[in-house]
Amino acid sequence: MLLTILGYSMIVVFMALIMTERLTAMIALIIVPIVFALIGGFGTDIGPMVISGLRAIAPTGVLTLFAILYFGLMIDVGLFDALVRLIIRLSKGDPVRLVVGSAAMALIVSLDGDGSTTFLLCVTALLPLHRYLGINPLILPCVIGLSNSVMNIAPWGGPTARVMSVLHLDASQVFLPLVPGMTMASLAVLGIAYYLGRKERARLSKIGKPEAPDHVSAFGGDVDFSSTDLPAPERRPALMIFNLVLTVALLVCLVGGWLPLPVLFMAAFAIAITVNFPKQKDQKERIAAHAGSAVSVVGIIFAAGVFTGILSGTKMMDAIAQSVVHMVPAPAAGHLPLITALLSAPFTFFISNDAFYFGIVPILAETAKTYGIAPEIIARASLVGQPVHFLSPLLAANYVLIGLAGVEFGAHQRFTMKWSFLLMLVLLVASALVGVIPVF
Repeated sequence: MLLTILGYSMIVVFMALIMTERLTAMIALIIVPIVFALIGGFGTDIGPMVISGLRAIAPTGVLTLFAILYFGLMIDVGLFDALVRLIIRLSKGDPVRLVVGSAAMALIVSLDGDGSTTFLLCVTALLPLHRYLGINPLILPCVIGLSNSVMNIAPWGGPTARVMSVLHLDASQVFLPLVPGMTMASLAVLGIAYYLGRKERARLSKIGKPEAPDHVSAFGGDVDFSSTDLPAPERRPALMIFNLVLTVALLVCLVGGWLPLPVLFMAAFAIAITVNFPKQKDQKERIAAHAGSAVSVVGIIFAAGVFTGILSGTKMMDAIAQSVVHMVPAPAAGHLPLITALLSAPFTFFISNDAFYFGIVPILAETAKTYGIAPEIIARASLVGQPVHFLSPLLAANYVLIGLAGVEFGAHQRFTMKWSFLLMLVLLVASALVGVIPVF
């Protein structure tokens, strides 16, 4: 009973501190469990418990670090510039082509796992052409956000990295089984984009909007990329084919599961930065340029090792799970994956990812284990609500998106919410059909 009270109190205090912004998630994940371990009389065991937790999540931290560095480097060297040019040229003033192309571009750029970077690159590149054609200004942030919400489930993205670290799982258990569902969700995003584009084409045809010339672009002139935020010397057009082949090979190996993901990304990043930036000075500059985004995510992952190490080592987790078992009606026990999937939407909308994945998911997973449901199933189910989460006012990257697009947040939410729920449903149904999230 004492451990149960202590465990619940620790989770409540942790969630209260981060939701009221008294502490950052990283600091709360370190301080709160240590304080409660001391209160529970586990002072001499804190060190071993923390080290155990850190060992368990170390591979996830390494994977996240080098994935962010790799995709950040690919953006720097201009791997996606050709994609922007292609979309602009293929659009030919047609809203359908432009909106679908915008969604496709966002799906690819979102591979870096950083929403802010995706929004900056995609909105900056495509907004002028959307405005020139007179397309509804809410459509661009809608399709970009939907695309990012799907691809952010990649293991180096925030939510998956969190759930893998807190449940001590790896990408082969959580991410790879979700690839079919993510594929269907990505196709659904393109379908939504096609529908919205068709509606805009019909609307604009009535008002006689002129076709956009081929040279219209976000960067001025004939798609002149030298005026972007990144200095021209960082682009590597001569190495475009090499960088593309390397990235495709990396993704093939990733899906094939031939090597551990941390090893793949470490090797790919080492090769990419050596070939693109042979000078040591340039390598240091590129690493430093992405250090901020890498540290903010990886720091939380390692801090989670403290939290989960103490929560498990003190047996608080076991005590909490047993209390939940008594509260869950026996007929509902078999539906815990479905319950988790449905709860993930409102929970991640109204509270932060940190509060949900570090405070609630471990309890659900431990409870499910009592009924013979593997933790990785609960982990996958907890990611289903991400398309809805991306509309949360707690998501900082959203303010980058709406600020760049020049729309009101409330209008963006009202316009996009129904598509977010549809995307969540597609992800859940597709994952259920292939058996990776058994709903019954």
